[in-house]
Amino acid sequence: MSTLNLDVYMPIVILIALALLVAGGSLFLGSLIRPQHPNKLKETAYECGEEPVGSAWANFNVRFYVVALIFIIFDVESALMFPVAAVFKKFNEIGLGGTLLMSILTFVSVLVAGIVYCWKKGDLDWVKSFNQTNQPTIAKKD
Repeated sequence: MSTLNLDVYMPIVILIALALLVAGGSLFLGSLIRPQHPNKLKETAYECGEEPVGSAWANFNVRFYVVALIFIIFDVESALMFPVAAVFKKFNEIGLGGTLLMSILTFVSVLVAGIVYCWKKGDLDWVKSFNQTNQPTIAKKD
């Protein structure tokens, strides 16, 4: 019969309570200290000292999102490879270095295949070039 020992969770409960207390306390203290005198000038949007003109809605190029997602995908792989590099010597000492090396090489090969796919698809080109071989040519008149 096993007993449920909840004492191991007490530091986590204390830390969560302390975090909630600090966050709630700082919000409450800020509401007491800050000045609350709204006026028409304070309620206007501030854009570098200029009066806002027109709508805030604008078309945004999707390429920014695509490049950002590709960067995040291939940036996270470096964070995932550091722990493997940290324990590689210990795994090598117990005879599992080859297994760890094969797993990390498999991981890197999937990433290389992904970057090649993005490259071939043209997602890494900032300005896409369009193939003009299928475009009809206009004959010059003399």
